Formats: sequence, C-alpha cells, structure tokens
Amino acid sequence: MDTYYKPEDLPKFEEIGKEAPDLARKFFEYYNAVFTAGELSEREKALIALAVAHAVQCPYCIDAYTQACLEKGSNLAEMTEAVHVVSAIRGGASLVHGVQMRNVAEKLSM
Repeated sequence: MDTYYKPEDLPKFEEIGKEAPDLARKFFEYYNAVFTAGELSEREKALIALAVAHAVQCPYCIDAYTQACLEKGSNLAEMTEAVHVVSAIRGGASLVHGVQMRNVAEKLSM
C-alpha cells in the first residue's frame, strides 16, 4: 500500500542540512545530547519519545522510536502503556478545552 510517508525516507533525515548545514549541525548536536543518558536513562527517554511521536502523529518518529525502545530493552507492554499515557493526556487536553467552549457559549447566550 502506497502512503505519503515512506519508511525508506527516514534515513534521509540528515539531508535536511544540505542547504543549511550550520543549523542542521546545531540541531543534531542538541538532539543527540537530549537523548544521552542523564537523570533519565536512554530507555526512559526513548519511551517518552515514542509517546510524544504518537501525540504529534509522526509516522517516521513512531518507526524510529519503536525500534529505539526495543533496542534499549523496552517490551511491547511498556510501549503500549506509554501510548495509553499520551492518549489520556491528549484526550484530557481536548476535553479541558471544553471549558473554553462553555465560557463562550454562556457569554453568547446571555
């Protein structure tokens, strides 16, 4: 099945720096530093990244961080739970904006 997102494009990410090498270098230095173990392990950071990838709906990131999670020792149950956590937060964020809707509706209904 053809899709807009092609898995073979993921390794081409580095090419984003062809026309702006200094900016790309700075981004990738930062990116690599972020995913280095610190207060959080690389495994924990990969799980967070996997969850965020689902929230921002990036298929390339979902592919990359699924692989990273597995390589760093996460299992499918942990990964699935991380996706449920981000889904709950995203759903809650949508629902809480219902307060804004209610405020406007009440104001306009007066």
